[in-house]
Amino acid sequence: MILKHVWGILTEPRLTWGKIREEQWSVAEVYLTIIVPLGLISPIAGFIGTTQFGWQIGPGGAVKLTQSSALQISLAYFGAILVAVFVIAMLIRWMSETYGDKKSLVRCLLIAAYTAVPLFLVGVVQVYPVLWINFLFGLPALAYSVYLLYSGVPVMMDISPEKGFLFASAVLAVGLVALVGLLASTVVLWSYGLGPAFISN
Repeated sequence: MILKHVWGILTEPRLTWGKIREEQWSVAEVYLTIIVPLGLISPIAGFIGTTQFGWQIGPGGAVKLTQSSALQISLAYFGAILVAVFVIAMLIRWMSETYGDKKSLVRCLLIAAYTAVPLFLVGVVQVYPVLWINFLFGLPALAYSVYLLYSGVPVMMDISPEKGFLFASAVLAVGLVALVGLLASTVVLWSYGLGPAFISN
């Protein structure tokens, strides 16, 4: 059951959403079989990329993170992924009341988890932390995640496509606000001395 439906959600999303809706899950199963395995990709790739390759800024040498600093950031990154998916699921559940039928937390968690699959998978490019490469792969992954959200919400929430469009748009807006908040909190933490420690070659 580990990573079940990942290939299907990428290749046949509408059919796969229907299969996901009909299955019985628990919160623990969603985390252990989808969110945790996929959520580890970006932190591990980022750790390798920032300690082994580093960033090339201008004509100088590569700038790398110390292993202890990269490990701390990777652990915090992984924790943020786990929390973010849960928070988005809770918001989806809360918003489902607007449509007169409050869905289970598990179903909302499945929407959040499977919508994020392209973003989880594209995290592997962080093993080579070059900005333009990450954008080149990251933007299409983000676009496909948005498509999965819009295609999945009507199926998983049992609502019409029209209501699903409005629902998905609200979820997307909340997700963008959460992202801005996460970036702002990162800046605040860095200002208190919790930023990365660099080494230079």
